[in-house]
Amino acid sequence: MKTDIEIAQEAVLSPIREVAAKLSIPEEDLEFYGKYKAKLSDDLLERTKGNPDGKLVLVTAINPTPAGEGKTTTSIGLGQALGRLGKRAVLALREPSLGPCFGIKGGAAGGGYAQVVPMEDLNLHFTGDFHAVTSANNLLAALLDNHIQQGNELQIDPRQIVFKRCLDMNDRALRNVVVGLGNKMDGMVREDHFVITVASEIMAILCLADDIADLKRRLSKIIVAYTFGGDPVTAGDLKAAGAMAALLKDAVKPNLIQTLEHTPAIVHGGPFANIAHGCNSVRATKAGLKLADIVVTEAGFGADLGAEKFFDIKCRKAGLKPDCVVLVATVRALKYNGGVQKSELSCENLDALKKGIVNLEKHIENLKKYHVPIVVTLNAFVSDTQAETDFVEQFCKERGCAFALSKVWELGGEGGVALAEQVLKALFEQESHFEPLYPDELGLKEKIARIAGEIYGAHGVTYSPAAEKELARITGLGMGSFPVCLAKTQYSLSDDPKKLGRPKGFTVNVREVYVSAGAGFVVVILGAMMTMPGLPKVPAANAIDVDESGKITGLF
Repeated sequence: MKTDIEIAQEAVLSPIREVAAKLSIPEEDLEFYGKYKAKLSDDLLERTKGNPDGKLVLVTAINPTPAGEGKTTTSIGLGQALGRLGKRAVLALREPSLGPCFGIKGGAAGGGYAQVVPMEDLNLHFTGDFHAVTSANNLLAALLDNHIQQGNELQIDPRQIVFKRCLDMNDRALRNVVVGLGNKMDGMVREDHFVITVASEIMAILCLADDIADLKRRLSKIIVAYTFGGDPVTAGDLKAAGAMAALLKDAVKPNLIQTLEHTPAIVHGGPFANIAHGCNSVRATKAGLKLADIVVTEAGFGADLGAEKFFDIKCRKAGLKPDCVVLVATVRALKYNGGVQKSELSCENLDALKKGIVNLEKHIENLKKYHVPIVVTLNAFVSDTQAETDFVEQFCKERGCAFALSKVWELGGEGGVALAEQVLKALFEQESHFEPLYPDELGLKEKIARIAGEIYGAHGVTYSPAAEKELARITGLGMGSFPVCLAKTQYSLSDDPKKLGRPKGFTVNVREVYVSAGAGFVVVILGAMMTMPGLPKVPAANAIDVDESGKITGLF
């Protein structure tokens, strides 16, 4: 059986100008990065603002196994299938982070015959967007420390610095560091921290900004520290926003590539959903809506994370109204939620499936709270048995959900036609009455409680003293109307990765809170969640190599 990278490397790609032509994008609106990648010009995005919007489809999932269960693969296969049915469709996806590429999951460009290509470019450096975000983030950190070193005119309290450096790599040794060691000219000695680039507020801002002007406005609002008197200090106070925007001037433009079947794919931005807001850029999604009849987008990890943040943060901030949601499940993930070990997921186990399918049931119930038509799809694996598939289909139909089996990994767009047909029925035969889970005016603790109670199923919420204090400060600063971005494990509906299925009677603990004033939301960290992941015992990096001709191997 061929690996994903072997399938991708054997593909014959169309020149990107031909892919763009499917969306009526003229060549002069493309900024080329070689033959198969391009950025969309600001002129194109401005010129098409008056076009009518297409339909917006969100692809989300149940709680996954540690290896991931093919949500992006399903998204790509669905886009390809819609093209086979004669629809003008485009994908709007996130860019992969180097963290999981070299960590556990390997590549993140889909899989099998449902991939976006060039796969190696996308997974590694792509068009440099993540490098730009990292550079802009760390420029701000450097300007902050330099301001203190050069006299500290703003009276910044070094004990109240809240802005962190970042790196797009899983490196647990950088979670807590000491900077400024050495002599007097090497800076003030203080404790510092790193987050992975996808958790940086700069990444969130990139994905929520409408244009360069909005980008600069948001960057200037970033709170980096507090003064000795307790007042916030912003990037604008440090006069950093202009230089940061200069580093991001190309990164803010969406990227266009293609699938294995030459379906256009706008891939831009990449915040994780377990520790950030989990959605591709607003610019990419809105561009797709103006250029195509149907936009297929995805949000990270399970619906308790990615979908909730897509609905309650991205849609709220951007004024988006999704028309349909596809909920991806796998027999493997359902059995995992039923207590089966990862090594035994390929064996038929109806008892575990029946026990674990309550996880799917909870996600269906959650999505119904947003009043958007739902289609459940089972992402097929060769190890699935007919009895297991039939059980899941019957379970969904008993709950009034459309159902389709997806075989896009094996068959590409052809294997997604049944799913595409169900999606089209949902789009054109049902109405979406989308509304967020909570109103803006609800207090921060009430918003947290509503998500924890209604989406996770928690019995209650507890707070560390530091979190309580920070929530009070954020509210006092006039930011209590912000939506909340809860960071927690992706493996459970709770904040404990060991509580699988549909746990009940649990509480979630808010360990840390901080405001992303430029992005416009409050980050709430639950349980033991880390914003800088670590590598596993055997990293995926160990299997990645490049031969003398420059051909990469082992990237999933």
